[in-house]
Amino acid sequence: MVIGNGMLNQTNTFLFEKIHTVIYSSAEILSKTIAAEIADIITEKQSRGEKTVLGLATGSTPKEIYKELIRMYREEGLSFKNVVCFNLDEYYALPANACQSYRQYMKENLFNHVDVDMSLCFIPATDIIQQDVKKHCEAYEEKIAAFGGLDFQLLGIGRNGHIGFNEPGSHINSVTRLITLDFTTRSDAACEFGTKSNVPRKAITMGVATIMKAKRIVLVAMGERKAEIVKKAVEGPVTEFIPASYLQGHNNTTFVLDNSAAAALTRIKTPWLTDDVNWDVKTIKKAVTHLAITLNKPILKLTANDYNENGLSDLLALYKQVHDLNIDVFNQLQQTITGWPGGKPGADDTNRPERAWPEKKRVLIFSPHPDDDIISMGGTFQRLVDQGHEVHVAYQTSGNIAVADDEAFRFAEFVYDFNNQFAIKSPEAENIFSEALEFLKTKENGKKDIQSLRYIKGLIRKGEAKSTCRFVGVHTDNIHFLNLPFYETGTIEKKPIGEEDYRIIANCIESIKPHQIYAAGDLADPHGTHKVCLDGIFEAIHRLKYNDFMKDCRVWLYKGAWAEWDIDLIEMAVPMSPDQVLKKRYGIFKHQSQKDGVVFQGADSREFWQRAEDRNRETACLYNKLGLAEYEAMEAFVRWHFA
Repeated sequence: MVIGNGMLNQTNTFLFEKIHTVIYSSAEILSKTIAAEIADIITEKQSRGEKTVLGLATGSTPKEIYKELIRMYREEGLSFKNVVCFNLDEYYALPANACQSYRQYMKENLFNHVDVDMSLCFIPATDIIQQDVKKHCEAYEEKIAAFGGLDFQLLGIGRNGHIGFNEPGSHINSVTRLITLDFTTRSDAACEFGTKSNVPRKAITMGVATIMKAKRIVLVAMGERKAEIVKKAVEGPVTEFIPASYLQGHNNTTFVLDNSAAAALTRIKTPWLTDDVNWDVKTIKKAVTHLAITLNKPILKLTANDYNENGLSDLLALYKQVHDLNIDVFNQLQQTITGWPGGKPGADDTNRPERAWPEKKRVLIFSPHPDDDIISMGGTFQRLVDQGHEVHVAYQTSGNIAVADDEAFRFAEFVYDFNNQFAIKSPEAENIFSEALEFLKTKENGKKDIQSLRYIKGLIRKGEAKSTCRFVGVHTDNIHFLNLPFYETGTIEKKPIGEEDYRIIANCIESIKPHQIYAAGDLADPHGTHKVCLDGIFEAIHRLKYNDFMKDCRVWLYKGAWAEWDIDLIEMAVPMSPDQVLKKRYGIFKHQSQKDGVVFQGADSREFWQRAEDRNRETACLYNKLGLAEYEAMEAFVRWHFA
């Protein structure tokens, strides 16, 4: 059975892609398509009186698939009574009832909501002693074999290429076993455990050979952070250092990707190498900048031989001379650079990113967390204020879960002691702080924060955001804390964004009536807060777009601290001087709770200000390498057209 309705491989694509790969425009369509295939297998085997044996994965990627299966059970009569489930893996020595355990995950995201027989749901044990692990793993293999093997195996892919917990170095003949988790894997899991030090160091996983015996395998990847490893697994050599590449040897595997996860594939990144191309302005810019970067040459120094020897002879044929092509793209890049992000008063704006009129604009910066504004666009933020625009900042979430417990304890203890010292009596405040302090004294790893502690952590981040705005020069009346309800769960797992969230965002936009909106367009994690907040903004704008004030509004998207827009996508680049880079750094420093050991640091050990500066300098350096002016740093934006 083959998944359809996606972007299918073209003939020349097979020169690069060694695994059948399908790309979908949205996570929703992707998830529904995979759920439909699973449902078809279940129904088909039910009709023959047979059991369906599923290999199931965990993590953020499969959740929407499981939600769709639950919907089909409730609304379409899909039954799981003939289904046998084997989970890929489980953390070792983690209590089975721990909120991070995969046993709990499967119950919460699937098993508790359908009519599956729990006696036929198998997950590696966590509570067995070391000397019994081998016997347990052998028994797990025997159970799979006893049910006739896996009919369908659902997989995700780690940033290091792991499938299940088969880390780099895993042998193709490996079976279910105890394995030591890779540094990258533990770093990526740190957000679920509070810190990396709390992440278990070992796990029990199905082996590569176990997975490869499945009759059908579907690997799902979403988000731009998976793009490079997907390319290596699909197009690179088979190697134990990228276990997902072993799937090239399976005769019924499909990689199912969203646009972001597919971005590094040859047919997407350099489509002229795989098929005929419709050479429009965007594709030409992409091809020329890619060629210049690949050859490490300024655009104006590219020659006809450079184009002919790198698969771009068709493009060259569209122009009379190579110089015409080079200068065309060079001018496009040059016209993205502006020191006037709000538009330059009285200037000819024909080739400028922003219009000159009105001279003083109302600007609304949406910040998903209370520090994304200064981290991601601090230089532009400052420019907009200094150039006299009416700048508003809307902090979409409280960001409370990103405050470390000891930071909250210090803050709560100070307030509690201060009130007692000066006999300030506020029973409500005293209850909040004393309750939070008592909870922190006995809080267990991974336990959900109580409401009073979330309130305190939110106050810390709110105060830091205010401090940054004062530093930049934003008036207090122009700071808006939206506290979107979807975020307020006290855990990494958020509620789906909903009507109340949309209404809050829309009301904010409508009250300000901005000429410019800036929003975080970071799609690294399709289920992350940035993406959810962006979806909320898009929905609010779609509801408001027919209002007169929206006809004169432009939306600019910035990236987060980890990555930048590809050079061919950038439509506005705001240069920064050394002094402006330093001032941005000081603005980031106002967020003290996010310095020196951030809760969700990830695999990157750099602090946020370091990541931001490195990224901004790399953007400026790239412009310079392509032959444009040399700046200290640059912040980049892409315009979103909503009309």
